[in-house]
Order: sequence, then C-alpha cells, then structure tokens
Amino acid sequence: MYDIIIIGAGVNGAFAAYRLAKYKLNILIIEKEIDVGNETSGANSAIVHSGYDPHPGTLKAKLNVLGNSLYDEICQDLDVEFKRIGSLTIACTDEEVAILDELVENAKLNNVPVELLDKETLHKIEPFVTEKAVKALLAPTAGIINPFELCVGLVENAMDNGVKLNLEEKVEKIIKDEQGYAVVTDKGIYLTKIIINAAGVFADEVSNLVNEKKYQLIPRKGEYFVLDHFSEPYVTHTLFSVPSSKGKGVLVTPSTHGNYLIGPSSMFIDDKEDEATNKDTLDEVIKQAYRLVDKIPMNHLIREFAGLRAYHESNDFVINQLTPGFINVLGMQSPGLASAPATSLMVEEMVKENLKLVLKDDYIKTRRPLYRLNKKSLEERDALIRQNPQFANMICRCEQISEGEIVDAIRRNCGARTIKGVKKRVRPGFGKCQGGFCEPLVMKILSRELGIDMKDVTYNNRGSYILQNKTKGETND
Repeated sequence: MYDIIIIGAGVNGAFAAYRLAKYKLNILIIEKEIDVGNETSGANSAIVHSGYDPHPGTLKAKLNVLGNSLYDEICQDLDVEFKRIGSLTIACTDEEVAILDELVENAKLNNVPVELLDKETLHKIEPFVTEKAVKALLAPTAGIINPFELCVGLVENAMDNGVKLNLEEKVEKIIKDEQGYAVVTDKGIYLTKIIINAAGVFADEVSNLVNEKKYQLIPRKGEYFVLDHFSEPYVTHTLFSVPSSKGKGVLVTPSTHGNYLIGPSSMFIDDKEDEATNKDTLDEVIKQAYRLVDKIPMNHLIREFAGLRAYHESNDFVINQLTPGFINVLGMQSPGLASAPATSLMVEEMVKENLKLVLKDDYIKTRRPLYRLNKKSLEERDALIRQNPQFANMICRCEQISEGEIVDAIRRNCGARTIKGVKKRVRPGFGKCQGGFCEPLVMKILSRELGIDMKDVTYNNRGSYILQNKTKGETND
C-alpha cells in the first residue's frame, strides 16, 4: 500500500512529490501523459509573478507572494534556470493609470514591492516600449523561469529520494474504503492512504470520482508567438498590459534562453485537449501586443503554440480536503506557476493532518547539475570532451546542443523518452530550424539509447510516430 498517490505530474504534482520526498513515505505519481509537465505546465508564459495583482485575501494572493520568494533557493538546488528580470505593467490612458494606482494599493496589502515610473524613466529603461505609454508599474521581484526544466528537476529529485513515477497511465475510478483509497487505472489497481489530486484541467473529473460536491473546471486557451533569440537589443523586462476581467492580458517577455514570448490570448473553450492555434486569434494577439511596444521583430518568428489554464468559477485556487485523505489542488490558473512552491507547503500541512511524517536521514537536497555545454568556457568544454567524446558531436546547431547532453537527458531517472521530451530538457528543436536539421539525429539517439526501432520513436504521446516504413537504400549509419 502506498502512503500517497499523486495524480498528475504538472508543476503542482511535481512540487508535491518534491516537498514530500524528504519524509519516510511510499509515494507514487500517476500521469496520463508520456512525460511530466506535458500540458499546462509546459505551455504557459513561464512567468513567476510578483503578486501585486491578485485580490488581497485570496489564496492566489497569499500563495503567489510566498511562492515567488521561495524560487531562488529551489532553482539553485535543482539547477533550474530562473532570472528576476522584473515586470512592467504599461498604462497608455488616464483610465489605465487609475488602474495602476489601484494595483499599487493591492501591492501594499499583498506586501509586494512596486514602483510607479513616469514616461521618461520608463523609456530610459525600456526604449522599445510604445511611445503612447505614459506610466508603468515596476515590480522588481517578478521573474522568468524554464517551466519544462522545473517540472523535470522536481520529479527527478523526488525520484532520487525514492518516489515512483508511472507515465501513460490514466485514472479511471477511485474507491474509498476504511483503509484509504483504491485507485483504478487503465493499467492496474493501487491502494493508498492519501490522494493528492493535481490533474490540471482534469482535476474536477478526478475530484468528482470521490467527492459529493461536484466541481467544473473550464479550460481557458491562451495562444502565443515565439521569437528566436537575436543579438540586437529588445525588451529586458516582462511587459504586461493593464489587467482586465480576462486576466493579465497579452505580454511581451524574454525567456530564460533569450527567446521572446508574445501572448497569450484568453478564450474559454469546451475541449480540454484543444491546443490548436487560430490565425484570427493570433492576429488579435499581435494587435494587443502593439499596445505595449511599437516594434515587434516578426522576422524572427519561429513558432506559435497554445496552452490551457484551468478556470474555476471562484476565479481563485481551490485547495481543500472535502473527504479525509483526498486533497484537491484545482483551478490553478495564473499565477499557479508562481504559487506552486507555496501550494506544496499547504498540501504538506494537509498531509500532516492524516499521517505522522518522519524525516529521512539520507535525503538528497540537490539535483546533479545539467551540462549546459553552450554556457561553458572553451577549457571546460575541452575537459568534458576528453572525458566523453559525445560532447564533441554537435547535434543541434541552432541551440548548440551536443550528443552528450542528449544522452544524459535520456539516461537520467526522469529521462526523456520522446523527441519532445529531449527538446524540453536540453532544447534541440527549439531553434530557428525547429528541428529540421537535428530531429533525425535525435531520433537515432533515442532509438539507440532506449533500445527501440527508429519507427517506434514518437514525437510526443503514443501514436505520434515520425516514420512508417524503411526507404530504399536505407543504412544504419
């Protein structure tokens, strides 16, 4: 029997596993996708919000501010890229300036440092901000993070400390009894004392398997543009529109790898698996982005994508224990990523209500660092290559990723099993050619390392095969 089963390996499920792995517990994560962080946690703005925006007194406000403050140490321990670049909320009209004044009051109540900037100061620190801007709210504690790397790092550390991960397994039924719960999946039955429901947009359906009170989560789709990294100057802070009832609006922001994100849109949809993009929607995203900047270098556009957020009618997070031992973590829309470290502390306290927790003597606090060859000096690269010649074989020219890094990403305990899994961990395919050069090479490495036929290598989830048949003249070279 397990002590805890966590349903969902997005950022909240991953943080729960990471937080609880320091105790002497038998923990299992069940994830229906082929990889961790594969849905909402892998398709978002990658922003660690400062916390000035959530209405004071809400769970969002409490957890956002605390979560933000915890990221530095966590990312250092797990070797996850995180940068506090600060955010600017841009006002172009008197009405928007009035909203900035309200946000300043919010920030005071939420204990978030902010500063109002006049037009001259704003354009001095961000020359690309639209000339229409008259004032901005600077929130220096806001940051950007690599959410793929974060989810993998959290689960990898949890697995280093004994947590088990089951991928491609869907929960179909949950039965409550005196000892706890029987979790029935499409692959087996697991007994557990506690369930942590962190199933993202599907968390309402999981909760409704157990609880008399029924929830409904509405997926809210956000569509984005991705610009390649380029050498000429551009924005250095996260630029926000003044928030509205639809959320924080379209943003323009750097990423931790020097790319730029523009988006998201905000549209309620019915289909919880609809991650398609739409030209009209993306045209509107660009139109809204021009309220923030006067220039968008669309010649550097390399990709569009969409992600879903789980909206609850309260417009707040829903974290509760309606049935003893069944912990809900649902409605975790923005700022869910920023709040996740604090959310896991709240979950930990709920677990303590049900179980006596004893710390491990052999707990491993840090994760083995990634190689990041493109950030090493020539001397450091040379030393790595002397140890392992695979680091001399450059697979991704756009992002400068070596075979050694890809092999390491596959062999780790939360290792990549797909092309997208490799891409998320070490970035081959994230560059200008979007995998046009490196994808066949990554496939060969996956085939070799996983011991499977090239035809069985998938892009992402089951069925997403790249190859169907051998071609005439094919060799094994």
